[in-house]
Amino acid sequence: MTRDPLRYIVPIGRVLFALVFLVAAPGHFTAGTIDQAAGHGVPLATVAVPLSGLMSALGGLGVALGYRARLGAWLIVVFLVPVTFMMHDFWTATDPAAAQIQQIMFMKNLSMLGGALLIAYHGAGPISLDARAGRDD
Repeated sequence: MTRDPLRYIVPIGRVLFALVFLVAAPGHFTAGTIDQAAGHGVPLATVAVPLSGLMSALGGLGVALGYRARLGAWLIVVFLVPVTFMMHDFWTATDPAAAQIQQIMFMKNLSMLGGALLIAYHGAGPISLDARAGRDD
């Protein structure tokens, strides 16, 4: 019996998707990121920003490893929704160049939100810790 080599696309896609969350997570524990969020009106930024970093890291790890990937994807969804609307509010920018950059970031986050929702629905797929454990949660 031959295995379809295209099945490796799924774990590669999971890792590539999760990478942005894993790389960005440590920055959520820095004073600069907390101050930037506070400047955007994030309430309780000293708590919310590190918490969002934890959600980003745990969600990214879950998706990348395919371990409780659906839960990891939901963590990313819960992370992305407020971040997208609070930090990339292009509609309030007065400088056209800044508005364009924020609109691009907003659309990028919507795209990642779509990917997270797909993983939340479909799960980790083949070649994952979830599949190995016979789990589809």
